[in-house]
Amino acid sequence: MRCSLCDSPTKEFYREEHRIFVRCDLCRGILLLPEFYIDPVAEKNRYMDHNNDVDDPRYQKFVSPITEAVSAAFPFTATGLDYGCGTGPVAAVQLQKKGYSVKLFDPFFENHPENLEHKYDFIICCEVMEHFFRPHEEFKLLSFLLKPGGKLYCKTSIFPVERDFGSWYYKNDPTHVFLYSPESLKWIKNNFEFSALKIEPQLIVFEK
Repeated sequence: MRCSLCDSPTKEFYREEHRIFVRCDLCRGILLLPEFYIDPVAEKNRYMDHNNDVDDPRYQKFVSPITEAVSAAFPFTATGLDYGCGTGPVAAVQLQKKGYSVKLFDPFFENHPENLEHKYDFIICCEVMEHFFRPHEEFKLLSFLLKPGGKLYCKTSIFPVERDFGSWYYKNDPTHVFLYSPESLKWIKNNFEFSALKIEPQLIVFEK
């Protein structure tokens, strides 16, 4: 199959009893073959199993790299979008408590297409990008929704090249269909009109 991010050829990378992953020759993304995607009902139920309580201090700490980065970079007058916010938009709620205006979008739980008709100073994409069936279209949209100088804050686990993929826990979630490498992130930066990219252990930032 062709890579769903960069449209380059892929090769089989890892096979287990019920799933097959391929790896892109160019951007080095790792893709679950589409025939192994779970259906939308099962996907939604999987997300509903997540305990995303906005009042849970542990969850607040988990998203703190994003909320602290937004607070450091933007005044309270900045507007934001929590893209793929899920059942518990804790990052958005924490920022709203500080005075930021943050709109929500999630195709299952906050399906407000009107919120995709505006430009934003910052966009939050927390543990979402690994669920993208069509990452090329998703990142094209996210870039389009950012104002000049805006920032896209992402949080996901990057596959470490020195790690054995078979023992990597992050691949085990049946809704994780595209797993990223540093090369994948650089390809996104170079092809969707981002001017800068910062990769940290707990945070990925694309700047428009």
